[in-house]
Amino acid sequence: MRVVTLDQPDDFDGWRDAARALAAEGMPPDRVVWQVRGRDADLFGDPAPAEAPSSPVQSGFSVPRAFVDLARDAVLADDPERFALLYTALTRLRDKPRLVDDHADPLMRRLDELAKGVRRDVHKMRAFVRFREVSEGDDSRYVAFFEPEHHIVRANAAFFVNRFASMRWSILTPEVSLHWDGQTLSEGPGATRADAPDGDPTEEVWKTYYSSIFNPARVKVGAMLKEMPRKYWRNMPETALVPGLIAGAQGRESGMIETARAAVSGDNAQVAWEALKEEAAHCTRCPLYKPATQTVFGEGPVSATMMFVGEQPGDQEDLAGRPFVGPAGQMFNRALAEAGIDRSEAYVTNSVKHFKFEQRGRRRIHAKPGTGEIDACRWWIEQERMLLRPRVTVALGATAARSLFGKTMTIGRERGRAIQLPDGGGEAWITVHPSYLLRIPDEAKAAEEYAQFVADLKVAHGRVRELAD
Repeated sequence: MRVVTLDQPDDFDGWRDAARALAAEGMPPDRVVWQVRGRDADLFGDPAPAEAPSSPVQSGFSVPRAFVDLARDAVLADDPERFALLYTALTRLRDKPRLVDDHADPLMRRLDELAKGVRRDVHKMRAFVRFREVSEGDDSRYVAFFEPEHHIVRANAAFFVNRFASMRWSILTPEVSLHWDGQTLSEGPGATRADAPDGDPTEEVWKTYYSSIFNPARVKVGAMLKEMPRKYWRNMPETALVPGLIAGAQGRESGMIETARAAVSGDNAQVAWEALKEEAAHCTRCPLYKPATQTVFGEGPVSATMMFVGEQPGDQEDLAGRPFVGPAGQMFNRALAEAGIDRSEAYVTNSVKHFKFEQRGRRRIHAKPGTGEIDACRWWIEQERMLLRPRVTVALGATAARSLFGKTMTIGRERGRAIQLPDGGGEAWITVHPSYLLRIPDEAKAAEEYAQFVADLKVAHGRVRELAD
């Protein structure tokens, strides 16, 4: 049995050199015990453990760069088997060089998970470290405490040195502490939260600023807790404000709903709709608002008994600020006219309110919205439907159906029949999106699909009259 003792739990270089030497010897993975100096002790190891060699053995054995990158991350994981798992993978790469690309392989899948956990922890350290000012004579030092899940502190040091190069700072963690004096980075022993300061005057300024920029339209508690687990809250001054800010945001949102309901019952739905549209103009619930020109809200009378829900605004809609004004909108208008529907009497909107696209030169090419973006925008659709209370809602395409029902709906299976909406808000009909008709290359097929689309609209319109009777 060969025992390899590494100097530190994040000692990638030591592991790499030892692994190279062992692989050159042909040492089987099950004959190697990996341990960290001062932390591990193997009862079955040799009385005189073999240390990592001082220089790598030249064996002519090379591995893909992707494996080296994977190993650099996985070595930092807080998993006692990480060194052995990586060495096992290294020995297998000799006979199977493409193993690193085999994501179905159990070993590679486990190493990928270790590496992903490390990268998430690296990100959280960069996001959640909060410095507090401490006086040191006539000068100041900024001190932060952080509890990483993995051995990432040294690997993350360069980020903080580059970002806070002109600041004297210390980052205390249970395993090791980092100290920067403006020129030199040094290490110290681990620390506890009690070793870090509780607060400073700058913290109050930061909390005031955080409260002022807190946007209720961005509040998604589940996602927030996933990205910022409660264990990090103790070290971040603004998190003491979060419960009250969330409560206020939820109260504001509930107040908007109640105002809308009161407006509907008091025949003042138009006022409530205008307030809702104004609120949506500032929505940042998903990242799509950043590259888009503007929010494209629904349009039509709030007394409409028929609502049409599309996918998202296109290039022309994004510029005009109105839904269905581009090529698909022209196709839609023609079909409405043939179905005997006056668009000015219907309400037309989209399940996603911002244009998602890929920039190709000067052109902006439509990109299909993802599930997260659809779900983020469902709140606006629900408010529109609550204000209008249409007798019939028509979903134009799969994205619209996903928005209305909260799950994937197959157009071919659900088309041509009334489906009750899950919130009890009337019935829905599902058909294709007009843009689908524009993409059909065969003229005969396109004409056939267009005729079916018009027929779908006629049936849905007929249901409006039946429900009224």
